[in-house]
Amino acid sequence: MKFHRLLVVALSIPFASAALADKIGEVDTAFKLIGPDHKIVVEAFDDPKVAGVTCYVSRSKAGGISGAIGLATEKSESSIACRQVGPISSAVPIPKSEEVFSESRSILFKKMRIVRMVDPARQVLLYLTYTDKLIDGSPKNSLTAVPLNGAKLQFK
Repeated sequence: MKFHRLLVVALSIPFASAALADKIGEVDTAFKLIGPDHKIVVEAFDDPKVAGVTCYVSRSKAGGISGAIGLATEKSESSIACRQVGPISSAVPIPKSEEVFSESRSILFKKMRIVRMVDPARQVLLYLTYTDKLIDGSPKNSLTAVPLNGAKLQFK
């Protein structure tokens, strides 16, 4: 029974976090005879605590039969670019470091994460994307910075 609950939770994770991202587009990278092609997918998500900041993430998406049914383990490669798209503001104090988005990259135990960090001395928000696994993560990462341009945010 415990394994059954764990499996249900693990299978629901990709759908719970994916609701936060808007798919912008995709390009094929490799043809697959059976099932969908391998792709690079571009998605956008708005920072849930900082209004006026949108992040664009590109990531690989496995095709073929295993990719089509959600069993493929995705590569630990992604890129991020965050931009100011409106006035920057927040109704709550912003922590110095906080995970703002995550997405499952395999059926179990592998996630792509995006962490927001604050550099108050330089008035910049940093967004770092990386992939981790239960045992061993990947050093591959991507970083972007969004200047606050005089916006008055409170930090924890």
